[in-house]
Amino acid sequence: MAIQQTISPVDGSVYVEREQADAAEIETALARAVEAQQDWRERDVAERCRLCSAMVDAFVARRDQHAEELCWQMGRPISQGGGEIGGFEERARAMIAMAPEALAPLRLADKPGFTRYIRREPLGVSLIVAPWNFPYMTAVNAVVPAILAGNAVILKHSAQTPLCAERMVEAAREAGIPEGVFQYLHLSHQATETLMGDPRIDHVSFTGSVGGGRTVEAATAGRFIATALELGGKDAAYVRADVDLDSAVEGVMDGAFFNSGQSCCGIERIYVERAIFDDFVERAVAWLKQLRLGNPCDPSTSLGPVVKPAAADFVRGQVEAAVAAGARAWIDPGDYPLSRPGSAYLAPQLLTGVDHSMAVMREESFGPVVGVMAVEGDDEAIALMNDSEFGLTGAIFTRDLATGEALAARLQVGTAFVNRCDYLDPELAWTGVKHSGRGCSLSRLGFDSLTRPKSFHLKHA
Repeated sequence: MAIQQTISPVDGSVYVEREQADAAEIETALARAVEAQQDWRERDVAERCRLCSAMVDAFVARRDQHAEELCWQMGRPISQGGGEIGGFEERARAMIAMAPEALAPLRLADKPGFTRYIRREPLGVSLIVAPWNFPYMTAVNAVVPAILAGNAVILKHSAQTPLCAERMVEAAREAGIPEGVFQYLHLSHQATETLMGDPRIDHVSFTGSVGGGRTVEAATAGRFIATALELGGKDAAYVRADVDLDSAVEGVMDGAFFNSGQSCCGIERIYVERAIFDDFVERAVAWLKQLRLGNPCDPSTSLGPVVKPAAADFVRGQVEAAVAAGARAWIDPGDYPLSRPGSAYLAPQLLTGVDHSMAVMREESFGPVVGVMAVEGDDEAIALMNDSEFGLTGAIFTRDLATGEALAARLQVGTAFVNRCDYLDPELAWTGVKHSGRGCSLSRLGFDSLTRPKSFHLKHA
């Protein structure tokens, strides 16, 4: 039996050990899911909503426990852990509220002698592969609407955050959701790929790397099933000269450094109009210096470790390469005793003198670093923002809302922000373009990928 270990970034200890499911356990889970889904799909949407609401109640009742476990599993400061539980609840309750209308049959205009309508039918069994960086808020995007739509769900969570899958399923059982409708499996990568190819899996939702997305496509090739892929990002912000500078700095820097920069839609590139560039950098550096890097279990810590030492060393390498190519690093890592090669603790960093020849401006960093470039105006900023293989979100900061909206329309992204960033509104569609993925979650549109339309065309006798 293969064992997976969760190495805590807090102190390098083994925090969780779990046996990975073997072939017999996978087969049992699949058979149970298929059987349970046959009954679940026949229950009306109102009952599914009631049971999902009870699941959310049970989950948030253990908010403090979840926050502490997040801290140890992936390094989220304990002072910020409750925010993820709040985000889970916000999204889940919004999708529960949307479900009755989103899943209702589409009634067509009267046609003499005929009754016509389109019903949304569940796909069957959904396999959801969730990541470690926002382990509850990413999983909920797929799990709750899939269950509401009448599907059974098997959740495979990252080996870094296995307790998150267990806690969600525990809440479902406590709420009375029937056995088999929502299960988890701890799986190896190979077993996950094999499961994706099983004919009883009708839908796959994956959040992770571009390479992982390619693996999903290969594993499901030729099966013609629905897949949803949320992949990488190199999200950009543009700060125009007309902004309230203090507000813009606070918004964009929080968007870049929250969760130690480990957010799919975190800001990784900033373009600032030249007239305010020096002022922006001065205030941004001051903002960075007030962050406290430390043990995330300490309530005073505002910047925790990244997920593992290798991830920290990757970011260090990007910074060192940029500096060697002429960039300026504004933060002295020596001011942060915990930050050293081979450690998961990493000093925050802001770079100027960067350009798009540098990896730190092209490749996903997923850590507490951001590059800042001066631009002459709107056209240059938009061209640079779109000069990326990714396209998840982009943000414009300006006092001129009409101009901001017009510039946002030119961005090649799934979500365009004006005067905010790094946020998912559950009533808006969450999607990406280019290498940031394919498919849609959240909003009423998110239910479309979890159901199939079935048309009814009845001629009166």
